[in-house]
Amino acid sequence: MLQTSIIVELLRSQPRLTFWVATLAQAALWWLVPSFLYSSPPGDVPIVLAVGHEFRLGSYWGPPLAFWLAEIAFDTAGTVGVYLMAQACVVAAYYAVFTLARAVVGIHHAAFAILLMVGISAFTAPTPSFGPAVLAMPLTAFALLFLWRAVGERRRPAWFLLALMLGLLLLTTYAGLVLIAAILGFLLVTRRGRRALISADPWLASMMIVVVLFPHLIWLDQSGTGFPLALRPSVKEGPLVDDVVAWLRQLQTPFFAHVGMLVLVLLGSNWHFSSGEKVAVFVRSFTDPFGRRFVYFFAIVPALAAALAAVLVEDREPAGGVAAELVLSGLAVIVLAGNSIPWHRPRLVAMAWALLLVAPPLSAAVAIVALPWIGVTGVDVGRPAGAIGRFFAENFERRTGAPLTVVAGDPRLAALVALGAPTRPSLYLDATPERSPWLADVRRAGAILVWPSAETRAQVPPDIAARFPGVVAEVPRAFERAVQGRLPLMRIGWGVLRPQADRPADP
Repeated sequence: MLQTSIIVELLRSQPRLTFWVATLAQAALWWLVPSFLYSSPPGDVPIVLAVGHEFRLGSYWGPPLAFWLAEIAFDTAGTVGVYLMAQACVVAAYYAVFTLARAVVGIHHAAFAILLMVGISAFTAPTPSFGPAVLAMPLTAFALLFLWRAVGERRRPAWFLLALMLGLLLLTTYAGLVLIAAILGFLLVTRRGRRALISADPWLASMMIVVVLFPHLIWLDQSGTGFPLALRPSVKEGPLVDDVVAWLRQLQTPFFAHVGMLVLVLLGSNWHFSSGEKVAVFVRSFTDPFGRRFVYFFAIVPALAAALAAVLVEDREPAGGVAAELVLSGLAVIVLAGNSIPWHRPRLVAMAWALLLVAPPLSAAVAIVALPWIGVTGVDVGRPAGAIGRFFAENFERRTGAPLTVVAGDPRLAALVALGAPTRPSLYLDATPERSPWLADVRRAGAILVWPSAETRAQVPPDIAARFPGVVAEVPRAFERAVQGRLPLMRIGWGVLRPQADRPADP
């Protein structure tokens, strides 16, 4: 008698339930681990919150939407709310891809496509670091979904939803221009796309992009900085082979992000499998050739174009991050597999999938608890942001009689103090003041200056002393991490820049 794995039967009978269980399980793990174990936000989240706290229409870091949402989430529920916002973006991106996949390959193969995305590291480990790259994932996925409905299914209202998603994407990251260029290229090279461009709908809908971006465009015009993404001048001067090598080096990141997915595909294939054994087969109906071309194009071209854009602007990673360009990778593999997909070794594949789901957050939790006991710092999310912020806010108010409103010095430490202080002071980047234009004259308000200190001696670093002459260093303050282990205490040097109320304001 043929015995079928319960995993196969679950996917065959309840593909929608399988999708929601897999998606929500990943989101829950990556929400619980940072919420309970992170004493300070990871990555650039403190700077994202410091910029969002000012609610500007734009900044050196780009368009404002991700910064605004991060600040709103933090004001509502603290860092837990920021982590929840990040996972909501992942769930929304998965849902958009699942909906698109159902229209192209059917619901069962759509569930396969989402399960494969768990093997793409860009959709797991970096997601607690909420920012423009994380917010760009669902906006990109929904833009592709509405593009398919507008061109592939000929739904006229979808053009306006597509324009809204593209406008919000450009309000999140300038890398959205890469997707817009890819969409225009796809419409021009396909027969349905050229037919769609003849109609008035896409051109009328494009006005919505301008409407969404209008306040930010005004800020770009008034800031006087011009468009922030300038091509590097050496592109045409240096040898072409150097640019090609740099482009191939940029492609390493998206390639290695697919390693987990490749493992799942290899385990589920007929590699080293006896042909006489019975396997479960998932069959879909005929796949529209236009849908096949749609998936292949947007699974490959945006990633290649983003890597090229990163070379042209001399960025260290593909423009807009990696995950937003890879939202259709899992679906592309399913389309490539054909209309009939035999599932070999279902139990082994399920175990590997569960390991890929659990291993990243579990590794992060183990690293936070175990690495300090062997003297390794690792990812420094154990810094007590609340204790650090309260200490400097209380000392500033005790010495000056005024609440702390400005923090300067080392950018990452200052952003951490601005996050943890009860008064939520503004971040002032004294080394690059043009990046914090929300402060006209920091000396009138006074500030706390902070810097990392490896010694117990009170000494102002030369660069900070040059920018703030006369500032006296206080005895460095030592803080214990959430898990101290064998690590040295975290010492922060600091000084008080007293308010000068009678100082005339700088023009």
